[in-house]
Amino acid sequence: MYFQKKNIYLVVMLDPLFLSRIQFALHISFHYIFPPMTIGVSLYLVIMEGVYLITKNPIYEKLTRFWVKIFGLIFALGVATGIVNVFAFGTNWAEFSHFVGDVFGALLGAEGVFAFTMESGFLGILLFGWDRVGPKMHFFSTCMVALGAHFSATWIVFANSWMQTPSGYQIIGDNMNRHCVLTNFWQALFNPSALTRLGHVVLGCWLTGTFLILSVAAYYILKKRHLEYGQKLIKIGLIVGAICIVLQTWSADSSGRAAATYQPAKLAALEGLYETQAQAPFYIVGWSNAKTRKTYGIKIPGLLSFLVNHNFNETVTGLDQIPEEDWPVATPMFQTYRWMIYMWGWMLLVLVWAWIQFKRKKLESSKWLLRALVISVLAPLSANIVGWFCAELGRQPWVVYGVMRTKDGLSQSIKGGQVLGSLIMFITIFTLLLSLFLLLLNQKIQQGPEDKELGVDPYRDPYQGRAGKAKRRTS
Repeated sequence: MYFQKKNIYLVVMLDPLFLSRIQFALHISFHYIFPPMTIGVSLYLVIMEGVYLITKNPIYEKLTRFWVKIFGLIFALGVATGIVNVFAFGTNWAEFSHFVGDVFGALLGAEGVFAFTMESGFLGILLFGWDRVGPKMHFFSTCMVALGAHFSATWIVFANSWMQTPSGYQIIGDNMNRHCVLTNFWQALFNPSALTRLGHVVLGCWLTGTFLILSVAAYYILKKRHLEYGQKLIKIGLIVGAICIVLQTWSADSSGRAAATYQPAKLAALEGLYETQAQAPFYIVGWSNAKTRKTYGIKIPGLLSFLVNHNFNETVTGLDQIPEEDWPVATPMFQTYRWMIYMWGWMLLVLVWAWIQFKRKKLESSKWLLRALVISVLAPLSANIVGWFCAELGRQPWVVYGVMRTKDGLSQSIKGGQVLGSLIMFITIFTLLLSLFLLLLNQKIQQGPEDKELGVDPYRDPYQGRAGKAKRRTS
């Protein structure tokens, strides 16, 4: 009996489908640490440099230079980790690539052709053009890099949304030649969930950038270093953060109602709703057990019905109306969804607390608040990652919702041992990359926006280039 159980365990652990799903989840999760920070910080680069051009306050120029360096570091790691995901479509998911390549490939490829090209092209001017181009051209480059980062997210989200709510296609061919072809580009691009999910993702990225800014600013104030820079960052971060947290609330409501319309199984799994019912409850805390088909915890009766239909008495579809072979993995979805909500609540609480202290002019003396702001950068980062877990787990067992099952998208020739070996290799490499990233990021934060580190001459306008150098020599 012992050896039989051991053999079953080994078979499961060497299952290429199971390992490939784990590997792709690892790729995406690690990669997605960086794009939200890239997109969020790019927004602040535009704001800070724009304020500098208007006010000519050198503090904003130094802050822009400082955050450009951090942006460059994050961008480099994002590119390096993102390339792996593209190769995985060919190595582990060849059947999926063959079946949907004409549609999904067109949307995904557009991200590289248009968005990434624009972003990386202007990045050179952003990083190295301070003394080589005029102020307006440099600011234009900053705007183009930020636009490219957002445009990149747009194509990625639209491509993934097509997998969630496919449209604008038809299936042709038989057997091995059976595949999807694009019939209407605009329908495929603006599929039913595309715009709702795009808004939710972008706001999550802005919140990530906001709390990264606030974390660094709070650290400086707490350590009584670079106080003037920290004060400016806090003010900008609180304004943008307040706007984003309100808009994210509206976006989450829209996303939930969209899921109820197009993916009722996903919503039921997220909410632990196993039975279709009126006055459906919303669980604040709890545990969903897919085996017993019960959810336990503290609930508010009727709140889910209100959130989905804006009516406390409306009926919400449960998993009992979905064939069991089409159920998502309900238990982890319920828990990860709650974690995302808790992180939103933490961000809201910290922002309200910070605004109160800021208005009272007591923020700098509130050490517990500053400590909370320092660690709060983890809230949007983890919320972004578990949010994608909710989205992707909720689509299961489909890789393209209602069209192709995940098990049918796996490469036929791949072996479990191959995937396991590469998985171990990626875990090792990603651990080293994350350690290097944290080390370099900490070094840059510790250095701060100092004139000496940035190579800025405080006696000249950095945009004056050679004229500024000549003026310095004569003085």
